[in-house]
Amino acid sequence: MEKKFKLGVIGAGFMSTAIVSGALKAGFLSDKEIVVSDISEKSFEKLKKYGVTTTTDNSYVFDNSEFVLFAVKPQNFKAVIQAESDISCNKFISIMAGVKKQYIKDAIGGGVALVARCMPNTPCSLGYGAVGMDISDYSEESDIEFIGGLFKCFAKVVFLDEEKLNAVTGISGSSPAYFYLFAKYLIDAGVKNGLSEEDAKNLVVNTMIGSGKMVFEDSDKTIEELIAAVCSKGGTTIEAVKSFENSDLKTAVEKAVDACIKRSEELESLL
Repeated sequence: MEKKFKLGVIGAGFMSTAIVSGALKAGFLSDKEIVVSDISEKSFEKLKKYGVTTTTDNSYVFDNSEFVLFAVKPQNFKAVIQAESDISCNKFISIMAGVKKQYIKDAIGGGVALVARCMPNTPCSLGYGAVGMDISDYSEESDIEFIGGLFKCFAKVVFLDEEKLNAVTGISGSSPAYFYLFAKYLIDAGVKNGLSEEDAKNLVVNTMIGSGKMVFEDSDKTIEELIAAVCSKGGTTIEAVKSFENSDLKTAVEKAVDACIKRSEELESLL
């Protein structure tokens, strides 16, 4: 039976709102094709301007949606499912960190549930995000195109196996915080050396944006070559790079990512 909505969303938080807005802005879905549920009416404030259907009844979403996106906190997922006597939908997408596909299937119970597990990051809200995705449950080309196309509206999508998603968390899902931290330290260093905070912020942030673009747009060059292009022999940049190397920045980054991945694995075991 044809469903009323193409996409149902359980949870109206920051990331689900980013997904909905991205799909609408790209023209991938219309407002009439989306329904979003949440336990709190206040959660719909940012969604009101998009004109999508909203409800506090999760059952309505399950009954009337072809695909259901789980965008609730992992610790709240089981309560959402336990409140349902029967779930007629069998196509699911999850952006819940640390919640494996099999856990979702076991919780839903009965029938054959298909689950695509995705790990987006916060820049998705601006249309410049990155998403690691395991879509291996799906075999129908139309389903694969829909799920992949949904996230491609606002992010670069990388398809991989579920076992690699914790690594995605370490270098993509969590890494915006790493870049913010590095930007903060650069801005602080600028202020220390006489710049105003506003000037330092403008210089640092625009340089970060431009550097990211150069990695993609100068695709014929490796990152090592891009570094070398800035580091003229006997110049200023090479001295800063030497200082980073002497401080073993590489090992510090590896340890930080490893700690993030380890915590992701721990959270999986807590469910």
